[in-house]
Amino acid sequence: MRVLLSDGSGLTSRQCATLLAREGHDVSVLAAAALPLTRWTRHVSRVHRLPPYGPDPLGWWDIAVRVLQRERPDVLLPTQEQVAVISRRQRDLDALGVGTVVPPFAALQRVQDKLAADQTLRAAGLRRPSSWVARDAAGLVRGVCGPAFLKAPIGTVSTGVQRVRGRDQVREAAAAFQQAGAFAAGGVLVEEPVAGPLLMVQSVFSAGRLLALHANERTREGGGGASTKTSRSLPGAADDVQLLGWHGALSLDAILDKDGPVWIDVNPRLVEPFNAARSGVDLLGPLLALARGQAGPSTVVGGTPGVRTHQLLLAVLGAAQSGRGRAGVARELLSAATRSGPYTGSTEELTPVAGDPLAAVPVAAAALACLLRPSLERLLTSKAVSGYALTPQGWHDLQAA
Repeated sequence: MRVLLSDGSGLTSRQCATLLAREGHDVSVLAAAALPLTRWTRHVSRVHRLPPYGPDPLGWWDIAVRVLQRERPDVLLPTQEQVAVISRRQRDLDALGVGTVVPPFAALQRVQDKLAADQTLRAAGLRRPSSWVARDAAGLVRGVCGPAFLKAPIGTVSTGVQRVRGRDQVREAAAAFQQAGAFAAGGVLVEEPVAGPLLMVQSVFSAGRLLALHANERTREGGGGASTKTSRSLPGAADDVQLLGWHGALSLDAILDKDGPVWIDVNPRLVEPFNAARSGVDLLGPLLALARGQAGPSTVVGGTPGVRTHQLLLAVLGAAQSGRGRAGVARELLSAATRSGPYTGSTEELTPVAGDPLAAVPVAAAALACLLRPSLERLLTSKAVSGYALTPQGWHDLQAA
């Protein structure tokens, strides 16, 4: 099958490329960057250059349609925030005979915006952290005096979420949110921290019927995401997620406390499926079947617990980001080379080099850059996100279309 991924820079796209190619599919991508992460793998046959998605998703879509008309893939698979415009313009794909699987736009609106997502999760009866909405910068500064997570209505975890611990950080965050237009877009969601391990829960639905679900614990954070994960069972997760009655892929983050999961984020798309695949839960297969109009398989909830995977690229960036400097980056590389510490019994999920020597290039480049100047990690992380992150204006234009 010929599969076109909507994004070429993100972690999910890179993992999907590996998994799809291993199943014999021909994979190509759309990408804003000249050298996206998916360029450095034999598993991607073509990279189609497009402008950045976020500021003008409708303009991006017009150009994407030209690629679709020329290439005629069997499936366009959303692997980043392009899911919003694909949902809005799905009729264009129907006319071209290109399959996809996305939720109805009205359903997507209920979770794409962080404020709307908070209301949606609460209305479904899912446990949420204590929270309130700051409508302006002054109210945010007055109202937050201790640790909190601040979330803009539109933005990825790396672009729209800030963790603050004191007044000075709150003032800086308020100014940044003001400049980004977060208050004009409805306000900033303020959430109190919840103690416990951070979990990722990924699911696939067919018109409200749960087809697949997997949970893993983010055991270490890196630069731009989880650098290590461990699969685990999560009793009750399927019942909770089922309450959202979805279609397509749905990914959630949760904090596990003594009473069960507290749901802190939701994304209307697939997120990093490799740990699930390694644990025995296929998330991509059901999505491709649905995109081609086929019946979904029998439900699979949970895989083998205790399966460990890692993303060395993120671990290297995280070592530089944490202030450990060159010595920290060097120690991280040594641990990976000797498969010790967090790499004991773990499998590389982002850039596996077995049979794919090009995959080593991004890790080697990031390691060299961070060894020379650790502060370069910020540039390496932000450039990838800028190509696909939806902006408040872009979201406004999509809803008005």
